[in-house]
Amino acid sequence: MNKTVYLGLGSNVGNRSANLTRAIAGLAAAGVQLVRRSSLYATEPVDSGPQNWFLNCVVEASTDLTPRQLLRSAQQVERRLGRRRAARNAPRIADIDILLYGSNVVRLAGLEIPHPRIAERRFVLVPLREIAPAVRHPALKRTIAELLAQTSDRCAVRPWRASSGGTERAAGGAVAAGQNALKESR
Repeated sequence: MNKTVYLGLGSNVGNRSANLTRAIAGLAAAGVQLVRRSSLYATEPVDSGPQNWFLNCVVEASTDLTPRQLLRSAQQVERRLGRRRAARNAPRIADIDILLYGSNVVRLAGLEIPHPRIAERRFVLVPLREIAPAVRHPALKRTIAELLAQTSDRCAVRPWRASSGGTERAAGGAVAAGQNALKESR
């Protein structure tokens, strides 16, 4: 029986938008069928030292994979794209988090769904609200829109678009380097 799942994707290394596109394609090849995808957002790194900003999105998908199988598939996609888990919150080419798995609450060794920090992360809540504002968190019993309105997280989350010159831009047209949005590597 297929379940509706929500996955958070992020990248802050290399061609971030291409990394996210490849991650979504890898998930589809593993039996996770995309239903819809949020816009892309340039997001400030959270709980880490200085590093490039992330590009994030959320996807709604359908799958018959169990939660554990979905986790393994997501981690395989990350590894195929070149992710190495050297240190917690290190820069990464691809990060795939299981945010919601239907209305299920899952507590297994190494796997907690809903994602334990979903209500504390604007970089997840903003794109998730875009595609699923009325979905209820199965443990907190609040909608995604309510969680976003109540979060204390104030980290920057900006709509993103590629510019014609190959650089990344946040809303408002400001191009930044280093601690802000980085240029796509070619």
